[in-house]
Amino acid sequence: MVRGVLEEMRIRALGVIEDAVVELSPGFNVVTGETGAGKTMVVTSLGLLLGGRADPGLVRNGAEKAVVEGRVDLPADSPAADRAEEAGAELDEGALLLSRTVSAEGRSRAHVGGRSVPVSLLATLGEDLIAVHGQSDQQRLLQPARQRGALDRYAGEPVARLLSEYQSAYRRLREVSAELEELTTQARERAQEADLLRFGVEEVAAAGPQAGEDDELAAESEKLGHADALENAATLAHGALAGDAGQPDIVDAGTLLAQARRALEGVRGHDAVLAAIGDRLNEVGYLLADVAQDLASYLEDLDADPVRLAAVEERRSVLAHLVRKYGSAEGGVAEVLRWAEQAALRLAELEGDDDRIGELQAEQESLRAQVADLAERLSAARHEAAETFAQAVTAELKELAMPHARVSFGITRAADFGPYGVDEVEILLAPHPGAQPRPIAKGASGGELSRVMLAVEVVFAGADPVPTYLFDEVDAGVGGKAAVEIGRRLARLARSAQVVVVTHLPQVAAFADRHLVVEKTVDGTVTRSGVKTLDDEERVRELSRMLAGLEDSELGRAHAEELLAAARGVGDDPR
Repeated sequence: MVRGVLEEMRIRALGVIEDAVVELSPGFNVVTGETGAGKTMVVTSLGLLLGGRADPGLVRNGAEKAVVEGRVDLPADSPAADRAEEAGAELDEGALLLSRTVSAEGRSRAHVGGRSVPVSLLATLGEDLIAVHGQSDQQRLLQPARQRGALDRYAGEPVARLLSEYQSAYRRLREVSAELEELTTQARERAQEADLLRFGVEEVAAAGPQAGEDDELAAESEKLGHADALENAATLAHGALAGDAGQPDIVDAGTLLAQARRALEGVRGHDAVLAAIGDRLNEVGYLLADVAQDLASYLEDLDADPVRLAAVEERRSVLAHLVRKYGSAEGGVAEVLRWAEQAALRLAELEGDDDRIGELQAEQESLRAQVADLAERLSAARHEAAETFAQAVTAELKELAMPHARVSFGITRAADFGPYGVDEVEILLAPHPGAQPRPIAKGASGGELSRVMLAVEVVFAGADPVPTYLFDEVDAGVGGKAAVEIGRRLARLARSAQVVVVTHLPQVAAFADRHLVVEKTVDGTVTRSGVKTLDDEERVRELSRMLAGLEDSELGRAHAEELLAAARGVGDDPR
């Protein structure tokens, strides 16, 4: 079963259509109806679902808005499903719901999977879901990039393998070229950066700061700057604890403590509590002696050298300068050391640029040669596939009332290599002998263009797969045997994809798997149209009307039945 097809479309208040439901089969669907019944509204509705321009003039008279809704049977692993899910849409039992609303004032709204989205998303999804051919600006294969991609897929493995190798080399060439350009174009800036880093690294190295040095020097500066006050305080404290030979009249703490110990020593045997207090006094005596000794040692070691203080302050000034330039007050010398380490690494990288530039230049030359060789081989493979393609499409056109038309590929060299090689690819058409081949969008009329695109799609079927094809006016200006051939090819295309055709030819309509008719009713001055799926009997009547203009003509019915039987037989043609 074909997946990704449009299962159903509902149209409300669009042009002459008041409310209609279009149910489509996964195969060949044909839409017919009298002139003015609204067949083009079916195409217009599909165009709106594909993100086409919203014209407020399409809104039915008296209605506030026109609404088109579609249900697409969509595989979860398809590109369209991925894009819809990226936009927040959700699938409904494997189907994606699309909606487009156009107000009478010209406002337009789009919804995908229940989520409001930009209208541009509908157009993006439409590129993966539906190919439209006819009097429309949404003709997918008219885009040169699509033509190149379709040719590559038509060519198969020979081109796919070369293209993969080419793109790998091309991506690497772009990476190397970008890095080389950065190194060479920014050489001056990088040299300036290297000079600054080199100066800083050398300045830090010359100063030779050590981790924690700033904290140690700050403490030493504090001590040296207050040496006199520290000495005086320590001397007084030592005298209070151990006495001062120069002042024998002053009683020190040690003497008083000794008196207290002696007072308790004679009576300690009479009371355990008092004995314990005496023990504690002994401990205090030992501690007091230790503190007095520490104070004496402190006074011996205390340095009040102003020369050392000046040296400390000078060193602190050097470190403060480094901190201001390469660190912060909070980070101190430790931050300066981290900067110096990182700067040395960056400097080594910058100083290695010359070697790196040489390596990149050598790799760039090698890659250019590789890319050029692969591009030439890729181009040769495309030319070979294009010749086969052109012959196949030209043969198809001979059966589609364009016996003298000739299709070819214009493959020219681009100014430079691109992601898909050096080829610019375009399908060309010479509609008659002596005519110069021109791009198909310019070399064919509307009806001819639809037939050319039909032939292209038939040849490309399977190589450039798209779930749904819509052909409008594909049978313009033809009839008889050519019309039968158009119907047969549409039926062939419908074996691998869903096909929707708006036609006025019974020879084409006879090949359809499902026949839809747009019916028009007139109530006073109000015209309404609806879309109806025909059963076998109704289909005979519609074909009879298309053939003879009379629905119940016995001759017309007989002709219609004969045409249906013949179409089924021709449709089984395995060609």
